[in-house]
Amino acid sequence: MARSSPRLEPLLKIVHAMELKSKQVTVNKSAEALCDFLADVKNFEQLMPENTSKFEVIRDDAFVFALKGMPEIALEVKEINRPNQIVLGAMSDKLPFTLTGHIQPVTETSSSIELLFAGEFNAMMAMMIKSPINKFLGTLTDKLQEL
Repeated sequence: MARSSPRLEPLLKIVHAMELKSKQVTVNKSAEALCDFLADVKNFEQLMPENTSKFEVIRDDAFVFALKGMPEIALEVKEINRPNQIVLGAMSDKLPFTLTGHIQPVTETSSSIELLFAGEFNAMMAMMIKSPINKFLGTLTDKLQEL
């Protein structure tokens, strides 16, 4: 088994909290309708980026997806606070994170949403995933805005 460089050992053991926020976008759905839309995990298929190589609903409250060249990620609904919040979380402890949608009503027929990605990663992993996660959050909010 290959060992990491002694200089990298401390970086691999220190865990940092990482939080990334999407832009806040307006969606042409009421807060209740948007929360219900996101609570139905099969709807995430239409929000996925074009480079999605896999999307599969595995339970009523969970799905697996993969982006080309990346490992599969399984997400499940962890918490719903209708109509203002939905929390999805990774089903694996290998990459522990949550994806929270903060929803605010704007009018009776529109709402705003901001996505928050939060997890704890070593410095090396945080550096590797920050850019792809930011891009992913941007795609999700862009597609939500088009609903």
